[in-house]
Amino acid sequence: MEELRGQVVLIDFWTYTCINCIRTYPFLKQWHLRYANDGLVIVGVHTPEFEFEKDYENVVEATQLNALEWAMAQDNDFITWRRYNNRFWPAKYLIDKNGVVRYTHWGEGGYAETEEMIRELLAEADPSFLENGLALPQDQTLDHGFLIARGAEVTRELYAGYKRGEADLVFGRGGYVQQPQYYYNKNEVSQFNITEEQEPHKINFQGAWTIGPESSTHARKTDSFEDYLALVYSATSVNAVLTSDSGKPYKVRVTVGDEYLTEKNKGSDIIIGVDGESYLWVTAPTLYNVIDNESYVRREKLTMSSNSTDFGLFAFTFGVYATGP
Repeated sequence: MEELRGQVVLIDFWTYTCINCIRTYPFLKQWHLRYANDGLVIVGVHTPEFEFEKDYENVVEATQLNALEWAMAQDNDFITWRRYNNRFWPAKYLIDKNGVVRYTHWGEGGYAETEEMIRELLAEADPSFLENGLALPQDQTLDHGFLIARGAEVTRELYAGYKRGEADLVFGRGGYVQQPQYYYNKNEVSQFNITEEQEPHKINFQGAWTIGPESSTHARKTDSFEDYLALVYSATSVNAVLTSDSGKPYKVRVTVGDEYLTEKNKGSDIIIGVDGESYLWVTAPTLYNVIDNESYVRREKLTMSSNSTDFGLFAFTFGVYATGP
C-alpha cells in the first residue's frame, strides 16, 4: 500500500464461489477498463469462505476463467480481512491518494455511487483528470415477476455443513436443514429418510449422507439415483456450490417438481440429454448455476441426486434478478 500512495486504490474483498461477488465482476471490469490509465488501482483480496477456496491453483483458475485482470492477494488466514474489520463478501474500500479510506460499500449494488466516488478521488489525486462523460452504471434489475408476485419471498442462502447449521439454529433462525438428526449425527454416515412434508427454504436428505463441518456428502455408491437432497425454494435462479473430492467428474441429476428441467428453466451449467434428462457434470469444487427460470417462482421443489460418493453440497444461493444467476 505504501507504494500506491498518490493513486486511488479500490480494495475488493471477494471469494470465487460467492454469487454476490460474481455479480459484481462486470462493474469491476468496467472500472478497471475506464480508469486504470487515470490512476485507479484495483486490488482484489481473495478471502475464502470454504477450505477448498484456499488452494492457489483454484484461485488462479477462477481469475483466468472470469478474466479478472487486476492484482490479487490471497488472504487465507483472514489477516487483511480483520485489519479492515470486514464482515462481508463482497466488500469494497476506496482509498484516496494519501492512503485514507474514504468510502466503503458492502454487498452488491451502489455501482453508480461507487463510480462517482472513484471519479471524485481521481480528480483530487490529479487535477488534470477530466470528467469523461461516460454514463454511470445501473444496479441490476429485479425480476418483474418477483415484484408483482403475491406473497413474494426469496429463499435465503443455505449451508449444508454443520458449523454454520448449528450456529443458525442456536441463534434462533431455524437452521438450514429440516431433519433433526442432521444436528446430532456429525462426521459419520447416517441414514436419512424424508417422512414429513417438506418445509419451504430448508434442505432435506434422503439416503446415506455424511454431515461434515463445511459440507454434506453422499456416503455410498448407488446405481439408480435413489439417494438425493431436496429443497422447496422461492427465487428466479438457484446456484449450488458442490464438492469434487476425488477430482473425477461425476453426474448430478436435477429435477423440479419431479420433472426434468427444460430450456425454459435450466441453469447455464445444466446439460439436457437426448432422452430429456437434465444433469450437471461436476468437475471441480465450485459454484454451478442450476436453475434459471424465465420469471420468479414460489415454492417449487428442487431435487438433486447422484450415484457418486463425491457428490456433496456446500451451499445454495438464490437470485431474483431479471437476468443473470
